[in-house]
Amino acid sequence: MIIVHDTFVCKPGNASKVAKLFKEVMGDEKDVVNIMTDMTGEYNRVIMVSTYENLTAYEKAFEKYMNPTEEMKKKGEKMKGYTDMYLTGSREIYKVW
Repeated sequence: MIIVHDTFVCKPGNASKVAKLFKEVMGDEKDVVNIMTDMTGEYNRVIMVSTYENLTAYEKAFEKYMNPTEEMKKKGEKMKGYTDMYLTGSREIYKVW
C-alpha cells in the first residue's frame, strides 16, 4: 500500500475554506482518507491523505482526469478558483511496510 499526502500551504484565513471545499468535493472519493489542517508546525496547511494499493493504482486514479465524466466536470466547477486560496503545495508518497 502507498499513502499520498498532498499538502497545500494556504493564504492566511483560507485553510479552513480549502479544507471544507476538499471535504465537500472529494469526500466521496474512495481513495481519499482524510482532509487535515495543521495544529502544529507550519501555519495554514491543508493535507489531503489518499491511499492506493500500489503506484499503478495511483497512476490509474489520475488517468480518469484525462477523460472526465459529467460528475467529475461538476466537481471541477465547484473547485473553480481554489488555486487563488493557496500559495504553494507539495506531494509526498510513502510506501507502507
